[in-house]
Amino acid sequence: MSNVTLIVLCAGNSSRFALQAKKQWLRTDNSPLWLFVTNRLKNYSNFDKIIIAAHKQELNYMKNFTDDYTFVEGGKTRQESMKNALKEVSTEYVMVTDVARTCIPKEVIENLISAKDEANCIVPTLSVSDTVIYKEETINRDEVKLIQTPQLSNTKILINALNTNIEFTDDSSAIKNIGGTIKYIQGSLKSKKLTFEEDIEAIECINAPSKNFFTGTGFDIHPFEENKKMFLGGINIDVPYGFKAHSDGDVLIHSLIDALLGAIGAGDIGEFFPDTDLQYQNIDSKILLEQIVHFVYNVGYEIVNVDLTIIAQKPKINPYKNEIKTTISKLLNLEKQFVNIKATTAEKLGFIGRAEGVAVQTVATLKYYNWKR
Repeated sequence: MSNVTLIVLCAGNSSRFALQAKKQWLRTDNSPLWLFVTNRLKNYSNFDKIIIAAHKQELNYMKNFTDDYTFVEGGKTRQESMKNALKEVSTEYVMVTDVARTCIPKEVIENLISAKDEANCIVPTLSVSDTVIYKEETINRDEVKLIQTPQLSNTKILINALNTNIEFTDDSSAIKNIGGTIKYIQGSLKSKKLTFEEDIEAIECINAPSKNFFTGTGFDIHPFEENKKMFLGGINIDVPYGFKAHSDGDVLIHSLIDALLGAIGAGDIGEFFPDTDLQYQNIDSKILLEQIVHFVYNVGYEIVNVDLTIIAQKPKINPYKNEIKTTISKLLNLEKQFVNIKATTAEKLGFIGRAEGVAVQTVATLKYYNWKR
């Protein structure tokens, strides 16, 4: 083993990245970028351990993709994410990289590891070929270096260096701040960082997302409760009873949420909004759907269409179908033609047929967000 742990930082919000999906979730073929980058680096060296720092809201979802890596919850800043990940490191050395460094060449990794004993932190850099102006003064470009990641550090020294309230943009700055030694090695133009939308054109190692489609189903059922407002599909139904539930009981939206989560392999509504959590008591289900739609887009999907079947002996659904369709299309950010609402009765059979409640079944079709277009 190399006595080196690899940390891949993936917990950012992609605030400077203007596309619909977060950059760590752009697909190359069927792999999200964070998995593609990590697998690529895994093949370059025999790391003792590989740790992925994930956004809090995406941590459990990431775990669905592989059992090969250790996942930790990231923080609000790069430095907080590093601190969390370093708690899981037991090796003498640690290599830290940002998921945005997509196409790091193998020789950079090999050179970092070869030099690990030569300083407290080994850093790949690029020279500057253009004239450099600093505070309106020309400075010697030969004395300017562009810092890249990954960087390889002595673990104990890096932990000590980060034990401060000062925020650093890279590992070497933190280690230099406490008087540690730094060795600069040759970096690579191929290690370009994916920061802005226009950077995608320079990233040569990734492919377009696959054209696969993904189908999810959802089903929910709720009994009636007297003297409660009924909400179905995000609208108020004019009847003197509603749904017995922890939230507002909107059975249609709950079914729709499960279908969306099913299509992307993200579990079910209870994993995101447990009915044991008081913050969701009597909550407007439209708020829950908005959060799920935001999550679906963030992790790299587009909604193609949804088809919902309402099964109810009462109330009468037809007078409300168009309004429900309009509301759902707005919540999904989807053209109205791609939302279909059907209604049927249970022919007076069973729980629904006795007019004791309503059930909704949903089918949702999704595809990967096409960042190539």
